[in-house]
Amino acid sequence: MGGLGFLKNAFSHINFDFLKKLMPRTLFGRSILIVVLPIILLQVLVTYIFYERHWDNVARRLAQGVAGDVAAVISLMDRFPGETAETDILNSARNQMRLAVSIDPGATLPEGSEFVTKYGFLEGHLARALQESLPARPFSISTNKKLESVVLLVQLPDSVMQVIVRDKRLFSSTTYIFVMWMVGISLALLGIALVFLRNQMRPIRQLSDAAEKFGKGQYVEDFKPSGAQEIRLASRAFHVMKNRILRQITQRTEMLAGVSHDLRTPLTRMKLQLAMMPEQDDKQSLEGDVADMEKMVEGYLAFARGQEAEAVENTDIPDLFQDIVVNARRQGTVVSLDTPQELWASVRPNSLKRCITNLINNAARYASEVWITVHAVDLEVTVTIDDDGPGIPEASRADVFKPFHRLDPSRNTETGGSGLGMTIARDVIHGHGGQITLGEAPAGGLRIEIRFPR
Repeated sequence: MGGLGFLKNAFSHINFDFLKKLMPRTLFGRSILIVVLPIILLQVLVTYIFYERHWDNVARRLAQGVAGDVAAVISLMDRFPGETAETDILNSARNQMRLAVSIDPGATLPEGSEFVTKYGFLEGHLARALQESLPARPFSISTNKKLESVVLLVQLPDSVMQVIVRDKRLFSSTTYIFVMWMVGISLALLGIALVFLRNQMRPIRQLSDAAEKFGKGQYVEDFKPSGAQEIRLASRAFHVMKNRILRQITQRTEMLAGVSHDLRTPLTRMKLQLAMMPEQDDKQSLEGDVADMEKMVEGYLAFARGQEAEAVENTDIPDLFQDIVVNARRQGTVVSLDTPQELWASVRPNSLKRCITNLINNAARYASEVWITVHAVDLEVTVTIDDDGPGIPEASRADVFKPFHRLDPSRNTETGGSGLGMTIARDVIHGHGGQITLGEAPAGGLRIEIRFPR
């Protein structure tokens, strides 16, 4: 238990936020990481074992073989002195042992030529093997890069023997071949894995794009579920959900069409009856009530209809806002517009126009001047509507988006509408995949900030 507690405390102090920042954000990136990491770890482990064990053993045995051959040549020369025997021994070493041996009579090695640790990997193995085979003879090892060979000098009693050993006798080329094959096969398998991963990610992106479009109220064509079984199940569930929502919207629209007809007919009859009545105070009061009822019915129907089935179009945003401002000025609203020269976005122009017009009318009802600013940041359009009215208290800003909610507790339409204007505006902006927030304007009134993607 003590050991488990120690491990728990140790892991509790690890900052995993740094690891989270290094992790890829996309599923494709994380899948690649899951595939690549084991391959890299496997290669590192196999390479370590191979180089530390196998290659080390092979290099040591090759060095021992060369050292044994050199020792055998020296032993034969000591046993059979004479120029004729020396020539035969050197020829045998060249032909049978593949050693280029030569004798320098009267020469001596400089001091300090014995084995030192500065030798490389192969030279170190050869030096240790020579120390074992020729324990009493000084020697020196140097590498001739130009000839791709190792030059060995061994001190004899009255001369120095030079032995030139080709790298082939000390070096195994199968080592690099093995590493190259391992890396090559790993890269090939990684490429195949990436192809399969990309094919698996495509249905997920397709489902994500369809869900995003449908969430914005755009038309989404049915697509064939593909990919893994779980992705196919998610795609089928999305299709079922989409058809159910579309069916409910259709039923609501048809019901509202009937309600519109049923309500407008008695209202029209009442207006005709009032038109035939003689002029009196009660008649004016009833006409006002009928007009209020008609406005409320239109507001309820506009809220329930939502954005209907308007198609998304690539729209000139500055031109759209110019039309909105011109219409607002015709109604007597003092409004100024600040917009870029060119800005295009994929929107439902009529729905967005109704939304902005509704917000300007609400602002003009309480303020004397309205300012509109339009600008684009990256792939997002930002619209700011400021006024110099009384504004909305911060505690009540979330309530104004509730259906039929009015800040004025009375139901007098002279001081406001039916309480659906902000709700409809929010639904329109949300249908474009954007957000609408309320704040305080620099002039002290209300600031409405709208953001939606281009």
